[in-house]
Amino acid sequence: MNNEIEQKINLETAQIHWHELQRFFASGNAIAVDPTLDLTHVAAQIVADNAVQIKEWMDAGLVDVVKDAQAQIWYEQNALVWAVVIKPWVLVQPIAKE
Repeated sequence: MNNEIEQKINLETAQIHWHELQRFFASGNAIAVDPTLDLTHVAAQIVADNAVQIKEWMDAGLVDVVKDAQAQIWYEQNALVWAVVIKPWVLVQPIAKE
């Protein structure tokens, strides 16, 4: 994997409140990334169109569209999440609790 791409993506990640991502969720473009995965690595695999790896993660339930139940919890908490835009998607990952 190209570390340059991951470094560039890392600079584009930000912490954002879930309320600010509602339009992406409503349009089906919010993708949840499990906290066990590296958000920038997942984003880089999407940029690289690595369908095999993405399918593996999806099959394992580690990468998927944000489900209504999860969105509701994040909405009620106005959760702070990590996010990065990989058009047309916004990849979202809950911030690990220390």
